[in-house]
Amino acid sequence: MKIEQTIIIPDHLGGMRLDQALAKLLPDYSRTQLQAWIKNTEVTVDGKAAKVKDTVIGGETIILSATLKPQPVWDAQAIALDIVYEDDALLVINKPVGMVVHPAAGHMSNTLLNALLHHAPALQELPRAGILHRLDKDTSGLLVIAKTHTALMKLNKQLKARTMTRIYQAIVFGVLTSGGCVDQPIGRHPVKRKSMTVIETGRPAVTHYRVMERYRAHTRIKVQLETGRTHQIRVHMAYVQHPLLGDQTYGGRLQLPKGATPDLVQQLRQFKRQALHASELGLIHPVTQEPMTWQAPLPDDMQALIEILKKDAESKA
Repeated sequence: MKIEQTIIIPDHLGGMRLDQALAKLLPDYSRTQLQAWIKNTEVTVDGKAAKVKDTVIGGETIILSATLKPQPVWDAQAIALDIVYEDDALLVINKPVGMVVHPAAGHMSNTLLNALLHHAPALQELPRAGILHRLDKDTSGLLVIAKTHTALMKLNKQLKARTMTRIYQAIVFGVLTSGGCVDQPIGRHPVKRKSMTVIETGRPAVTHYRVMERYRAHTRIKVQLETGRTHQIRVHMAYVQHPLLGDQTYGGRLQLPKGATPDLVQQLRQFKRQALHASELGLIHPVTQEPMTWQAPLPDDMQALIEILKKDAESKA
């Protein structure tokens, strides 16, 4: 898609860097995108090529003649969505267990993205169909999707500024005496390339957790993310020796509590996914600027697991 625009730099933006001034004047495009256009000489200042860090004084004529890279074309599929909220700017959905968020090798169809394109075909024009963040296939819960370029930019800024609230519930092995914070970098595992791990060369990652309920050999916790690294909660809780129940990648061998009833043993053995649910989401609406929050109840399998863990704890009290 070709973009052609002519802009005069207003005097009140004098003294700013070129990319900063353009970010103010062209809010539909990210600073990264604008910087790329400047470097590719798709932006001229008074008819001349410019640099990202050039200072504007006001009154300059900016001509933008750029091309937006076409987005990959994905198939729209009629897949039911659990829509928690929707308006012209954004969409909040409660993702079920087993649904992949974005097409990838081995999962090129029947993903959340395919379902979104059927629900709102205009999302084809947005990067990743407006999906701002992801949940693992076997993690359930709330996700926000932007429906316009402007909403996508503004919500992305909230994610980067760590002002978007994302709260999870999880069940972990072991009895935690108190909450805590894990502040450890996460990166690709040097040997198991499909897994992540705490590693010195990784990216900063911060996870806060607090105790909601204790059982005989497990704990239900509430987790709040500051950052959004791949598998962050799963990796961090395994790092502190309290992996998520059912986690097939980071959980290690199944540990059965001493004296567990046959019902509990069966429930623990058949729970083959990480016990993790994105239960709360909070953000500032990109258009109205109003704070908004949503909650999603625990899925049936986690509720059933909690009930049997409670019964087990009560029976041994």
